[in-house]
Amino acid sequence: MLGHVGAARHFEFKCYGAHAVLPTLTAENLVVLYLPDAVVWAAACKSMLVAGFKPVGSFNPYWDERGCTYEDPDDYRTVLERAGWNPSDSSSDD
Repeated sequence: MLGHVGAARHFEFKCYGAHAVLPTLTAENLVVLYLPDAVVWAAACKSMLVAGFKPVGSFNPYWDERGCTYEDPDDYRTVLERAGWNPSDSSSDD
């Protein structure tokens, strides 16, 4: 589990070895990480490539405006957004 003490949200990875979970992917199943610092964002993008993620165009063009979408070997997608998170910005819900 990843989170910040006192924060209203966290990110949790779950694993249960007794049964197989079959992925049901769509191009809109995303993990989005907001990185407002341009230097940090560029370093994170480079790290994604070094780790073997491949850059892909996003299904929703909103994510390509200020970020990059990467796909892992299991076809799951992560967006590195070069911006801070703004809860009132509903543009990503289009």
